[in-house]
Amino acid sequence: MNIRSLTRGDGVVIGAAVLLLIASFLDIYSIDGASDSADIPNAWGSGPLLLSVTFAGLIGAALIVVARGLPQLPKVAGLDLGPFGIAFTVFAAWSALGNIFDPAGGFDNNGGLTNFGAGTGLILSLVATLALAGAAVATPLVPALKGPLLPAPKPAAPQPYGGQPQGGYGYPGAGAPQPGQPYGGQPQPGQPGQPFGTQPQPQQAQAPQAQPPAGDFSPFWFAVPVPRPLFSEDGSPTPIAELAPGTWYLAVEQRGPSLVAQTQDGRRGVLQDTSGIQRG
Repeated sequence: MNIRSLTRGDGVVIGAAVLLLIASFLDIYSIDGASDSADIPNAWGSGPLLLSVTFAGLIGAALIVVARGLPQLPKVAGLDLGPFGIAFTVFAAWSALGNIFDPAGGFDNNGGLTNFGAGTGLILSLVATLALAGAAVATPLVPALKGPLLPAPKPAAPQPYGGQPQGGYGYPGAGAPQPGQPYGGQPQPGQPGQPFGTQPQPQQAQAPQAQPPAGDFSPFWFAVPVPRPLFSEDGSPTPIAELAPGTWYLAVEQRGPSLVAQTQDGRRGVLQDTSGIQRG
């Protein structure tokens, strides 16, 4: 699971799920005039509240985060887990709202008691589920929530294609030639770095090297600004992986506006959205 694929909206979902879990241990209703030592149950002592609010909200949050963090979206009966998670969060918020209006589950009407009120646990559960459902629904729509949760690390200087990446896959190392010095060669007389007083020696003319045609593609390293899906080369609409910000990938081929990229485990696929990529 790649945590760099998580968005700010996913961070709100995780925080709301933690708040919902805390609220499940607090009182679900209050009674006027009752002492602090009164035995008032929490969500774990109420089956309907536990299943319809606490468990539904936690399951929905888990499905949303797992679906976002995995490189390939899992499916159940041909449907993605993400929409299932959103549906669970909306159902949890709706159930919490119903419990606010009737915190004692009808006991106040049957028993003739009218001094029941929503407790701290029930109020926090409503707040948590509303935030949970709101973030789950708004994340694909609000640009501020679609941004990455963790900032991408600053990439190192690129290394020529074919060199060994330093610091992990896709992080090219330094090693560019110095100005006025051939790559991998020694300083020549008359060039910067020559000892003072040394007479320059005539240099033999070198035959010009053939330059590749302008239309040829040269592989290069690149990084994506936001999570981007990588599709199969056979044109299948189902992504085979997800490119995450903060990691360098190798572009091995150009196909019109798209790039054929190679992932850490050697898989190749087509990156259709190349807008805003950072070249190494």
